[in-house]
Amino acid sequence: MKTRWKEKLQFSKIYSFRCKKASLKDDNSQIGGPGFSRLVYCNEPSSFEASIRNYTDNYVRSTKYTAASFFPKALFEQFRRVANFYFLVVGTLAFTPLAPYTAVSAIIPLIVVIGASMLKEGVEDWKRKQQDIEVNNRKVEVHLGDGVFKHTEWKNLRVGDIVKVEKDEFFPADLLLLSSSYDDAICYVETMNLDGETNLKLKQGLEVTSFMQEKSNFRDFKALVKCEDPNPNLYSFIGTMEFEEEEYSLTLHQLLLRDSKLRNTDFIYGAVIFTGHDTKVIQNSTDPPSKRSKIEKKMDKIIFFLFFVLFTIAFTGSIYFGITTRDDLENGIMKRWYLRPDKSTIFFDPKRAPAAAIYHFLTAVMLYGYLIPISLYVSIEVVKVIQSLFINQDIDMYYEEADKPARARTSNLNEELGQVDTILSDKTGTLTCNSMEFVKCSVAGTAYGHRVTEVEKVMARRGSPWANEMVNGKDYIDESDDTKPLVKGFNFVDKRVMNGKWVSEPHSDVIQKFFRLLAICHTVIPEMDENTGKVSYEAESPDEAAFVIAARELGFEFHKRTQTSVFLRELDPASGKKVERLYKLLNVLEFNSARKRMSVIVRDEEGKLLLLCKGADSVMFERLAIDGRKFEEETREHVNEYADAGLRTLVLAYRELDEKEYEEFSKKLIEAKNSVSADREALIDEVAGKIEKDLILLGATAVEDKLQNGVPECIDKLAQAGIKLWVLTGDKMETAINIGFACSLLRQGMKQIIISLETPEIKALEKVGEQDVIAQASKRSVLHQINEGKAQVTASRGDSEVFALIIEGKSLAYALEDDIKKIFLELAVGCASVICCRSSPKQKAMVTRLVKSGSGKTTLAIGDGANDVGMLQEADIGVGISGLEGMQAVMSSDVAIAQFRFLERLLLVHGHWCYRRISSMICYFFYKNVTFGMTVFLYEAHASFSGKPAYNDWFLSLYNVFFTSLPVIALGVFDQDVSARLCLKFPLLYQEGVQNVLFSWHRILGWMFNGLCSAIIIFFFCTTALDPQAYNSNGKVAGFEVVGTTMYTCVVWVVNCQMALAISYFTLIQHILVWGSIIFWYIFAMVYGSMPPKISTTAYKVFIECLAPASSFWLVTLFAVVSALIPYLTYSAIQMRFFPTYHGVIQLLRHKGRLDESEYMNMAPQRQIGPATVGLSARLAVRNNRLKDMLNNHR
Repeated sequence: MKTRWKEKLQFSKIYSFRCKKASLKDDNSQIGGPGFSRLVYCNEPSSFEASIRNYTDNYVRSTKYTAASFFPKALFEQFRRVANFYFLVVGTLAFTPLAPYTAVSAIIPLIVVIGASMLKEGVEDWKRKQQDIEVNNRKVEVHLGDGVFKHTEWKNLRVGDIVKVEKDEFFPADLLLLSSSYDDAICYVETMNLDGETNLKLKQGLEVTSFMQEKSNFRDFKALVKCEDPNPNLYSFIGTMEFEEEEYSLTLHQLLLRDSKLRNTDFIYGAVIFTGHDTKVIQNSTDPPSKRSKIEKKMDKIIFFLFFVLFTIAFTGSIYFGITTRDDLENGIMKRWYLRPDKSTIFFDPKRAPAAAIYHFLTAVMLYGYLIPISLYVSIEVVKVIQSLFINQDIDMYYEEADKPARARTSNLNEELGQVDTILSDKTGTLTCNSMEFVKCSVAGTAYGHRVTEVEKVMARRGSPWANEMVNGKDYIDESDDTKPLVKGFNFVDKRVMNGKWVSEPHSDVIQKFFRLLAICHTVIPEMDENTGKVSYEAESPDEAAFVIAARELGFEFHKRTQTSVFLRELDPASGKKVERLYKLLNVLEFNSARKRMSVIVRDEEGKLLLLCKGADSVMFERLAIDGRKFEEETREHVNEYADAGLRTLVLAYRELDEKEYEEFSKKLIEAKNSVSADREALIDEVAGKIEKDLILLGATAVEDKLQNGVPECIDKLAQAGIKLWVLTGDKMETAINIGFACSLLRQGMKQIIISLETPEIKALEKVGEQDVIAQASKRSVLHQINEGKAQVTASRGDSEVFALIIEGKSLAYALEDDIKKIFLELAVGCASVICCRSSPKQKAMVTRLVKSGSGKTTLAIGDGANDVGMLQEADIGVGISGLEGMQAVMSSDVAIAQFRFLERLLLVHGHWCYRRISSMICYFFYKNVTFGMTVFLYEAHASFSGKPAYNDWFLSLYNVFFTSLPVIALGVFDQDVSARLCLKFPLLYQEGVQNVLFSWHRILGWMFNGLCSAIIIFFFCTTALDPQAYNSNGKVAGFEVVGTTMYTCVVWVVNCQMALAISYFTLIQHILVWGSIIFWYIFAMVYGSMPPKISTTAYKVFIECLAPASSFWLVTLFAVVSALIPYLTYSAIQMRFFPTYHGVIQLLRHKGRLDESEYMNMAPQRQIGPATVGLSARLAVRNNRLKDMLNNHR
């Protein structure tokens, strides 16, 4: 069992958690002003002052609908779709005499489709409702008065309530920490539900309330909190508390956020500050941006096109009908006497022909509505949900080590996964593991550590063309030292300093201070296993843990922490034994992105005051004392070498403080800490910066963030698929470049275009120039470099030269300005690889937006940290890596995976399948509706545009719902043109989606034309064969009921057989649905035709008595179906022979068993993208070409 030390802790003297009494008369000007008007009467939630403020209750609702709003809101959502609104209008007109069919037959299909979509919405919202109920009904102890606490539901909490939260319980609202089971009112909090981080945060209440550890202490407790209004900022809180006529400042260290969990603390007491939707976590839960796939947007355009066709033929037919009706009366005799115009009120009245034409137009709009697929939207929704389940259940994207499967968090973008042109990737935690290992260090100017990093191995390959040539078909490299570390986070080997041998080194005193600093300067929490006595560490970052572990392994074991002390077991050079050392912890000056360093101030056992500091080389070297730069030159050289090796570096330094200097610093720090102004953090940083100077250099650390397994291979496959990869990272340029080499984004011989402002001219201006002058010069420099790079790329077109663009953050800021970004994008698109270094989160999002809008292609962003959220939301598809940096990226993503390598299968397999399935499904939907709708139009034209439908009302209504919809859903769910293995074997197949081969206007109109051909063949075959001669032995001639039912039978057969021909991968379910739909039509025709004439109307006994016994019916059906399919079969044969698609070639070679004959792959048009220029395959191809050239030269 593990437990943390629970001595009586005093953390009061560490500035990060310090909450001394302080008068705020000079600093509380913001309190009570705009944005700082909240008043909380602690322990008096029912008082008059509290009740008049009408703060929101603690009930939280995450549902989209309520019981009252579900129907109106859900109906509005459904009828926002133009097709659904059209069918609503048609359904309404069906109740008028204009309707060519009964109103019931028009309304029921609409109700079924809308009902199915609303049911899906309702089920999803009900699940959210159940979650809300569970959360709102959780129990917590609340103070009722007189020191009595009682359990009540979270939803009943009010602002000002005093609550008691026990260990491993969630905080029910945003609470002000008053006291805890620790004497000093500290507690440990896990914020996984907020930011996904599993490391514990330390919080501390005010010293004046820390004594209230018993329930009875709250009998007479009263306090007034004045603080900021509700806002979404998770990382700041400003307020004051008036208690016993004194005023105390409040910070984030006293605020416990809702949905955080109390850990390693028996209990806390807190006052409710924000409730319900005012809490910071709920304020942050904004809806993600709405994303629609390009196919879905294009589908809307096709619907509008079909509407145009519908209105065009309706308008044309109505004009013809009006003219014919006007000319119908000749010498008082009606030409079309069989229409009984004398019985008509207006429809066929020659005297009112214009009105008749208008009425006919309305009738035709209703009648030709079957061109529009009513069930298209709901069918696509069903298919996408099932496709998402397949992604979630894919065992090949399951990461067993972390027990994390892939998760499609939205089903709206499945097909977009098959059309990605550019991937924009974070580096740390995405391409790399974000699991740091201590590998090397430089101490007193001497480099230690012999491990070879992955980047160094790649650099070795680059450095010697002949050293690592092909051996037995593989790259050869010595892997003798590539063993897994015995201790996680420690992969350091150097006999000079290991096992206590550092005491014999020339600068052993510096080495001692170096590792002692690593063991003290951190915020790591030790955790001891009571059974084994072993200490493990819980750190805020993997780097911190790696440093503490390295110090322990080299003889400086950090094993215990109190609020005022750090305990080490360190090797004593004199005795050679481990001794216990205590360092009194006075201040922790925390790391942030602006400071780029962290310091602690401690007092050792001899009474010396020491400031220990570690930070980035860019800020540390400038803070060294003149006499503290003894090893600077060597250390700088080593830091640069480590960066070249792809390692992350920190510089370590220290200084001794005198008592007077420290007292002055402590006083200023308290003043800055007690400030209630918005720039409090800036004031604290300023005070800290004044003491972090005149440091003495000790050395530098180097930790390796290894590439994730399979990253180079995945990048290689993506490159072969024609997908471009951009890396956007906050790392230094050297580190990013070398990681690029490690994963084969960069390679030897690739020309690097580097855009940087680290030029002598700009540096000189920065020393003497004004900001405006520097900005103008920097912008000119960036523009000049971009134009130069663009000229190089343009000049090399047609050559084999390949370029990589590398740009750092300061230059990127200018490159993204409105007047430069277009030129920058043109340069970037012309390069094989793009790496943006030192990029801020905002710049990552801006680059993503530029690529998305500028190229017009589908972009995918992938990252694992909170700094990647903007990039993920900006891209067409956001993929979150569920790694070690928390879950914010995952929570903002569209798809979540555990490792970068799974991107290969997600795109090349699932992306390709989903794109193909959705594209084919939509094309087939339009085909079957054009086939059906045009037979209706042709018959009505044949009947002199009389508005008479060819089919029975229920035949019309059920066509899309029962007889043709289920097979097309099966197509969207199960069809595969090639297997997953072949998708990965032939990655170029992915280009069918990128180039939108399967959903181009050419293909869509081709399917519609196929439908038109099928309709014409069916109509003329049936009408010619059945009219006017007898169709059976009794001499009966075919009426419109017989012709209509025969045509309908042919349509059902043709569209389902067409489906069977289009399917590449038949499953049992598809067989059942395709042939079952045809069989179901015959069953329906028999059952429905057997019903009384009032119900079956024109279908009464038609099939049983008229058609089934007649051999001509079966012959007509057979010949009409075969004839209607001939155009498609002919086109397919010509295409395969003369214009093969890439998947068609693969299918043919698979059938012939000749998949290894890659020369056949050049037959397909997708080869136009050219060979891959990055990745392992490209590197090997270049190497082979180089070898061939050398051999030819030797000959």
